[in-house]
Amino acid sequence: MRYSIVALAVLGLLTACGQPQENNSGQNSQTAAEQPKQTEQSSQSETERLNQWFEEKYEEQLQQSPIQMTFLGRKDRYGDIDDMTVAAEKKQLEWLEGTVEELKANFDYDKLNLEAQTSYDVWVYQYEQAKRNAEFRGMDYVFDQMRGAHTFLPQFLINFHRVDTAEDMEAYISRLEGGATAIEQLLQRAEQQVENGVRAPRFAYEQIIKEAKGLTSGAPFDEEGDSSLLEDAKSKLSSLQENDVISSEQADKYEKEVRKVLLERFQPSYEALISFLESDIKNTDEVATGVHRLENGEAYYNALLKNYTTTDLTAEEIHQIGLDEVERLTNDMIAIREKVDFDGDLQDFFDYIRTDERFFYPNNDEGAEMYLEDSREYLAYINEKLPEYFGILPKADLVVKRVEAFREQDGAAQHYYPGSPDGERPGIYYAHLSDMSSMPKNEMEAIAYHEGNPGHHMQISIAQELESVPEFRTQAGFTVYTEGWGLYAEQLAKEMGAYEDPYSDFGRLTTEMWRAVRLVVDTGMHAKGWTEEEAVKYFQEHTPIAEGAVRSEVRRYLVMPGQATAYKIGMIRILELREEARDALGDKFDIRGFHDTVLGGGALPLHILERRVDQWVKEQKKA
Repeated sequence: MRYSIVALAVLGLLTACGQPQENNSGQNSQTAAEQPKQTEQSSQSETERLNQWFEEKYEEQLQQSPIQMTFLGRKDRYGDIDDMTVAAEKKQLEWLEGTVEELKANFDYDKLNLEAQTSYDVWVYQYEQAKRNAEFRGMDYVFDQMRGAHTFLPQFLINFHRVDTAEDMEAYISRLEGGATAIEQLLQRAEQQVENGVRAPRFAYEQIIKEAKGLTSGAPFDEEGDSSLLEDAKSKLSSLQENDVISSEQADKYEKEVRKVLLERFQPSYEALISFLESDIKNTDEVATGVHRLENGEAYYNALLKNYTTTDLTAEEIHQIGLDEVERLTNDMIAIREKVDFDGDLQDFFDYIRTDERFFYPNNDEGAEMYLEDSREYLAYINEKLPEYFGILPKADLVVKRVEAFREQDGAAQHYYPGSPDGERPGIYYAHLSDMSSMPKNEMEAIAYHEGNPGHHMQISIAQELESVPEFRTQAGFTVYTEGWGLYAEQLAKEMGAYEDPYSDFGRLTTEMWRAVRLVVDTGMHAKGWTEEEAVKYFQEHTPIAEGAVRSEVRRYLVMPGQATAYKIGMIRILELREEARDALGDKFDIRGFHDTVLGGGALPLHILERRVDQWVKEQKKA
């Protein structure tokens, strides 16, 4: 844990736990749970009382994370950034512990309906998860090339801080300063970590230095054009002027304030970060290995596996599942190689797909735009098929965008950022396109379905739009569920008629193999002592993925232990639940009903998802 119990669930890659300001959880104000004798309360069912209590507690929690509220489209505490200190993190956990004690003391579980019991269990599970993570506080890298606040905070301001009024612009400037404070707080944590021997690998230091220097390049820092943040501020100010919200004199005043904060607060905080990294990089390991090397590293990794998969699977068990899946998928790949009459073995076929120009766009901005446009067309096709497979459909729009230049990385994985629950801000499918030789055409269809529809955009949008569950469940995040669904969506798209080109279907197999290899490689590096190079070699032996993308992936696993195992574990369980339901229901099985059941409760730990599907099966049998 390194951010906040709210903000970790928010930031995606900065994900899982949010930092609080002062909250009223310790005050004596009565809550829904504490007023059972009042006339209005006594007329409520236990479920109604609990749902009201969840609304109150979730609002308290949200007020602790201005970042999360902005993600939700709200403007509460709009000029603030979350407190990133250890003290704030501890306070957040204490608050959550208090809510669980209150929950258990004031509600009768047996009197709740099934949906309310699920809400109860999810709230408790999230606390237990946060408590388990807190045992290893200080072992998760504060800054790395995947989840660093140094790039997230500027991206957050550029893409998620809406400026509609002069007050919003003032909040923007305040957040520029708050972001500098957050970097300083996190730097203190990183300095404490290295004293305990916990350092990100050297390649992470190198990338962070590059990104931090990029963010402090351009005006007002130097004369090489505008920096990313100044350019964004100017764009927002221009929009306000065009809409007659502010005058040109006000715009000039705000721009001067932006420049002042960038020079006096933002730049010093980033220069301090760069200085720390440049002075400490000599202490990093030249040969990157997993967390097994750290004191208590084995226990830490096992806790991460439980955190990401929500299961009790051991590293050895996950490693073996990966080996079995790699073997199965290899046979499927051979079948497609034979279908297209390729003359050569599977490795020759891999080389062909890695190198033949037919599988790549031009390695320039025009090629990048072609990639984006074709991705939009794939998504347009699948959107027409959705009603045949889903009863619940997302209302929010989806846009496909290239990653901003200041955080774009060659070969890095595409990713998704949710829209706002009110639909004001669409979901965004982001693609790293600085190296088109790492983005083969035959894989892009599967990736579009994973990140867009019927994958992340559909799952997360539906969750956020749910009205049948407490709001906290619409924002819950369990990697094994969300990423398991994303990978399941890639296969589901085939059932929906996608991948007409066998090479695209091979691309789908490649992306699934990618996730199977992850099980082997992640456990290999963090539990079995594999080096980065050994992991890269295994990856290349079993996939046609370009070396640049492979190395980027392996380095991601090194700084995010366990996270990559969630995809395949989640997909396997969702497929198992579907087949179990089909076997139990026979002719009564309805794929639309199954999907609505899986998506209709928001993200869930696997054991709670299993219970939900079992309940649906029982209901269908009675129908």
